[in-house]
Amino acid sequence: MSEPIPHLVEPDDLEAMLVMDNLVIVDLSHLALYQQKHVPGAVHLANNTLMANKPPALGKHPSFEEIEALVSNLGIDGSKHVMIYDDEGGGWAGRLAWTLDLIGLHNWSYLNGGIVAWINEGHVTESTINMPKNCCAGIGSTFANPSAAIHVDEIIAGLDSSDFAIWDARSPAEYSGQMVRAARSGHIPGAINLEWTELIDSDNNLRIRKNAQAILNNLGLSKDKTIATHCQLHHRSAFTYMVARILGYEKIAGYDGSWAEWGNLDNTPIEFGL
Repeated sequence: MSEPIPHLVEPDDLEAMLVMDNLVIVDLSHLALYQQKHVPGAVHLANNTLMANKPPALGKHPSFEEIEALVSNLGIDGSKHVMIYDDEGGGWAGRLAWTLDLIGLHNWSYLNGGIVAWINEGHVTESTINMPKNCCAGIGSTFANPSAAIHVDEIIAGLDSSDFAIWDARSPAEYSGQMVRAARSGHIPGAINLEWTELIDSDNNLRIRKNAQAILNNLGLSKDKTIATHCQLHHRSAFTYMVARILGYEKIAGYDGSWAEWGNLDNTPIEFGL
């Protein structure tokens, strides 16, 4: 029996996997880059299809029926292994990983460093526009893993618990309240601010930092906690969700309402400052 494919895959390892019949490679890079260079066989996915795009909380997930149609159109079902990457260090890739977790499809991997590492380290590319291979056996009738998402009332209920932590993946200016991107600025009381880019190694082709676990532990974002992660639209925090999953966190949830929802409600508690 072959070993399961880990959630984090290096470019050299993906090179050897390209012959797999059950591999679906999804490119979430800018379309212009995809049209020039991408991993052989990769299909392109526009990142805005992963969000409901309904104000004020534009980043909330689409309906189950919309997600089911999206993954089916990509040729994804439970029999496939999904390789995900983008060109920004993992934000949009993380959003797809979170979406797949939400519907119970956990057979995904992130290409460490994405297309940046793939190109910079000399791996073969193509410019062919690949069309998805429609399938599928179906993915059920509802969200199979709803605990991958967390909602406003659940966050409020957990604020006084020592076992609950909030990972705010926004910039310090957003967190402190200096930058206003909703009706109200600031942060969720007790939230720990670790901007998503702090876990991306710009000196190593945008790979996830090797000391990511130590960084999280030092901030109190350890595996024993139940953690909710958010940003403005659950794009940046989709990366932090994915990193946690790669590191083996079992109690991690993405708040897709994020600050676009929290900051536009009039009954949610807010703190200011760093």
